[in-house]
Amino acid sequence: MIVLGIETSCDETALCLLETRQNGGDFEYKILANIVNSQIDLHREYGGVFPALAKREHIKNLPILYKQILTISAMREDNIDLIAVTQGPGLEPALWTGIVFAKELGEKLKVPAIPVNHMEGHIVSTLPHGSNPDFDLKKLKSLQFPSLALLISGGHTEIVRVEKIGQYKIIGRTMDDAVGEAFDKVARMLQLPYPGGPEVSKLAEQARKENLPKTISLPRPMINSKDSNFSFSGLKTAVLYTLKEIGNLSENQKIEICREFENAVTDVLISKTRSVMDDDEYKILIVGGGVIANTHIRLAFEALAKEYGIPLYLPPAGLTGDNALMIALAGALKPKTLETDFKADGNLSLDKAC
Repeated sequence: MIVLGIETSCDETALCLLETRQNGGDFEYKILANIVNSQIDLHREYGGVFPALAKREHIKNLPILYKQILTISAMREDNIDLIAVTQGPGLEPALWTGIVFAKELGEKLKVPAIPVNHMEGHIVSTLPHGSNPDFDLKKLKSLQFPSLALLISGGHTEIVRVEKIGQYKIIGRTMDDAVGEAFDKVARMLQLPYPGGPEVSKLAEQARKENLPKTISLPRPMINSKDSNFSFSGLKTAVLYTLKEIGNLSENQKIEICREFENAVTDVLISKTRSVMDDDEYKILIVGGGVIANTHIRLAFEALAKEYGIPLYLPPAGLTGDNALMIALAGALKPKTLETDFKADGNLSLDKAC
């Protein structure tokens, strides 16, 4: 089966062309073409994603990228069997561009266009083998159930029980800011370049390498709460008050704040995940989403999985952020009797997976 994946939930226009097949009990796939077009440079002057601009760029880029993947793959469009497109969550103006493109193309090619939950895509993004998915035929990693997934990105922070692909139960979620959002807001307070999350992490790592003494303490919000929910807005506010109290910020103080902020976030993520793992027995720990590109957080979860003696599934390099490969894979794994009359849903929940 040839699957076209389309992802336009935020500021990346991404398309992927994938060949898949079931071989006995194995799901095998071959990447024919995979393109991600980032709009970071365009949104930098706004300090974040500007929805109207994102929509405009998606509309412009989708037909261009579609022609490119057909050229790269040397595939005729009448070979496409299925179109999988992100329905939500995300920015609705951006989501609609991908959905309209997918439905119109589906009508033209007389193939189904089906919806995919973006967060399910982040779960599936942990299943490919290797750090650089290439054009060779590959098998997805197998999942054992129940698995536990922590999804951490710019827009979401949630702990999910995975009963099987397509069946999820949200155990905990952020009550306010997502973890990636908190990273970006702290970066703006520190006047770091956009996107700010990687800049905070870079300075935090510098503080660790220089072994700076700890002179700044930040709270670990909700770390002792009896539920599995998160809150990061208070941590962000604590950084703001710290900056006001210090006044003239030295370079050492700046990088120390980054280290303490990153440590606080990591402590909360690990503590909440540990608490859920203590409540039940999970076969696999999955951590997906753009924030797991953070080396410090990644290492902390590697240690946690080792402590519990279970496999840790992380996205290969290049699949941590938004991409269409994960959408194509998620679509290929779905039953083919899905409703094709769907609309964009910016607040689509994973426990109501497409």
